[in-house]
Amino acid sequence: MVQIELPDENEQVLPGVHWGNVAAFPSLAYWTYKVLQRRLMNNTVQYKLGRSLLEEVGACLLGGHGIPAYIGLAAYEHLKQLGAFSGEVISEEQLYEWLSAPFNARGKMVKYRFAKQKAKYLADAILQLSTDTELPSTGRALRDRLTKIKGIGLKTASWVARNWMDADDVAILDIHIYRAGLLGGFFTEDKVIEKDYLELEETFINVAKAIGAKASELDAVMWFEMQESPFILDILRSRKSAQGLQTELSDNPITNQRQPHALQLALV
Repeated sequence: MVQIELPDENEQVLPGVHWGNVAAFPSLAYWTYKVLQRRLMNNTVQYKLGRSLLEEVGACLLGGHGIPAYIGLAAYEHLKQLGAFSGEVISEEQLYEWLSAPFNARGKMVKYRFAKQKAKYLADAILQLSTDTELPSTGRALRDRLTKIKGIGLKTASWVARNWMDADDVAILDIHIYRAGLLGGFFTEDKVIEKDYLELEETFINVAKAIGAKASELDAVMWFEMQESPFILDILRSRKSAQGLQTELSDNPITNQRQPHALQLALV
């Protein structure tokens, strides 16, 4: 049995951002609990997907928006077996031929959805990384370097940097993390990922520091739980419809679920 103390739910973690109730998903107190739970159960997330930076870039490029995780990983394994990430320069045409062919994913033969587009991006990544012998020493510097590759934006580059370097100076901001930020009160709807990535990233990193978590582990814990929670959109809709109404509740709806207080929290 491990016992810890968390501040009162109405206390501010950062200016304007409250701890919330530990039992109220998804308050910051709740996320603090989940991070500590994973640590104590030795169930921290293993990020790295590849054995080389090129493999890591390939795995992340083949995943992401519009591609189910298992399809992206199966496509990565398919190309790896064919030698796509050996370090030798491979043409876009060859990559397209390999990627457009059916491959096995969870026991079924599937076709990759964006074969032509991703073949182009992979060809550029292979060309650049096969000739780039000096790698940056920080996650943010690596992220900035990777954004020079076709098809790699801030999110994908941050994903690679976090995975490869266990970096905590970047954050992988996708829709799941953004929604967690909205519900947790540390993101606001006037800031969006597409236009305000770096500002939102700085906020996320500061939140992680404030609750005593690594940005990389907080990001991973939030992502796994948010993408498995089917009622997130209902919570967001309810919150939006309640804005501006006179109620006896506090301004932060995640603190209004009067469940066990967060002051004494036992982690088994």
